[in-house]
Formats: sequence, structure tokens, C-alpha cells
Amino acid sequence: MTGIQFIERDGEAEFAVVPIEIWRRVAPLLEDMEDEALFHQAKAADDGARVPAAVLDAELAGVHPIRAWREYRGLTQDALSDAACISKPYLSQIEGGKRDGTAKVLSAISKALNVRVDLLIRD
Repeated sequence: MTGIQFIERDGEAEFAVVPIEIWRRVAPLLEDMEDEALFHQAKAADDGARVPAAVLDAELAGVHPIRAWREYRGLTQDALSDAACISKPYLSQIEGGKRDGTAKVLSAISKALNVRVDLLIRD
């Protein structure tokens, strides 16, 4: 006998009262199920965008997002400027905050870095 008591309403079982020993064995299973449900919910809402800690740390330290991503990807200014078909001085000025890149240039840089454009724009 499990010692479970049922509480009925209108002739139908509505609640179950279980001994504490059973509850202690079941509670961790319920927590695991809740964790799994939250994981699946987060996975379903995932837009695929990830900002690595190294990039975030660099940006929080004041580094321009383009430079942070470039360094994270292991690219030199020469390599990125070649891949984006812009001059190295122009890239340097953007990274240094002296110039804003045009939409076309930012798009080219984002493609070269394989990063969404909005992640390259400084707030």
C-alpha cells in the first residue's frame, strides 16, 4: 500500500495526497522535467545569434565591435579590409571611432566576419 489519499470532487479524483517519502523521491524528477521544458522553450526561441564572452568583454572594455569581432576571428586589419573590399585606413578609422561606415561597408564587413550587421554597430 502506498498510502496515497485521493480527494474527489463530483465523484472524480481531483487531488492526490502522498506520503512525504514518496514526495521526496518524486520532487527531483519533477524539477528535472521542468528544467527540460525550459531548455526546449529556450531552444525553440533561439535566433541563432551568439556573442562570445571574449567579444562581449572587449566591447565592455570600450573596443569597437568590429575590432572585437575581427580579433575574435583571428583576422588582421589587412585581411579584413581585403575581405570586405575596403581600404585598411578606412577600416582603421571605423574601428577607431573616427568614421562611421556606410550601410554598404558595414554589410561587407559583416559578411567577411560572418556576423549580423546589427552586432557591429556601436550604441
